[in-house]
Amino acid sequence: MISTSIKSNFLDLFYSDIKDQPLDRNNKLNVFTLKISNNSFAYNELVELLGNKLYHFALSRTEVESLRQKDQLNTLIQKSKSKLREYIEKEKASAKAGQNEGGELGELLLYCLLECHLNAPKILSKLELKTSNQMYVNGADGVHLLKITDKDYQLVFGESKLHADLAQGIYDAFGSINTLLDNRKNKLHFEIDLVNSQLVKEVFDDAAYSLLKKILLPSAQDDETNMDYSFGIFLGFNVEITKEEFDKSNAEFRRHIRERIQSEIQSKIGSINYQINKQCFTGYSFYVYVIPFSDLSEHRVAIINQLIK
Repeated sequence: MISTSIKSNFLDLFYSDIKDQPLDRNNKLNVFTLKISNNSFAYNELVELLGNKLYHFALSRTEVESLRQKDQLNTLIQKSKSKLREYIEKEKASAKAGQNEGGELGELLLYCLLECHLNAPKILSKLELKTSNQMYVNGADGVHLLKITDKDYQLVFGESKLHADLAQGIYDAFGSINTLLDNRKNKLHFEIDLVNSQLVKEVFDDAAYSLLKKILLPSAQDDETNMDYSFGIFLGFNVEITKEEFDKSNAEFRRHIRERIQSEIQSKIGSINYQINKQCFTGYSFYVYVIPFSDLSEHRVAIINQLIK
């Protein structure tokens, strides 16, 4: 089996403000709030943290390992930045003006959370495929593999939304998943075919490749492994901070903002459960992650721009 590249210490920069809150149909919600210092979220530290993880997101495991073995660390960093720049340009070209500007931040954060929190290693990312010569449709933001038991596995399809209004982000995320399922004879099967075609890039030996292929394409007759599909959702939303709040003491500001965030998200639990309970989602698992931002429209672009400098 392949292991995760992003370790649990990634979360040291975040407060776990809502931990594994049960949602309907045995689903879970986790909320991570970026560390607060001097009445501000620690965006500079986030940029540094993501910069150190970027090559895992942008490149395949075999490419990362090959460059590491050759001690080409600078090449590794520069190549991952180049891949991200190329990806951003292709996303801009294929979307309406401003529609997804800075949306790559959500994809990167979802990737990190699925790896370090859910312990589900990446099988492929949209970035890898959109910067290759392969065709790609507008489907999942990435695909991860989650081990439930020795016999039971899930392919976790990623969907990330950064929207100032959390309610709108919830609606848009589940809408995108519904579209994927509506077109599952084409899009979802295409995603699975891509997983199979890209698998060789994520393993280093024949034994691991054979094992993963058996997991991803199980035979019902063998009855050794079972594969189901699930969804990892990342929601980033905006927290508007007033002058009065900024003027609070550091300790009071930290406590107040974190309580505000928790209250805002708790008020949207009903909206998440409403979506989960739709008939079209029966039988699917959802792993929902939320991270709040201040000045979201500014930071979603600024963070990515700093990563590709």
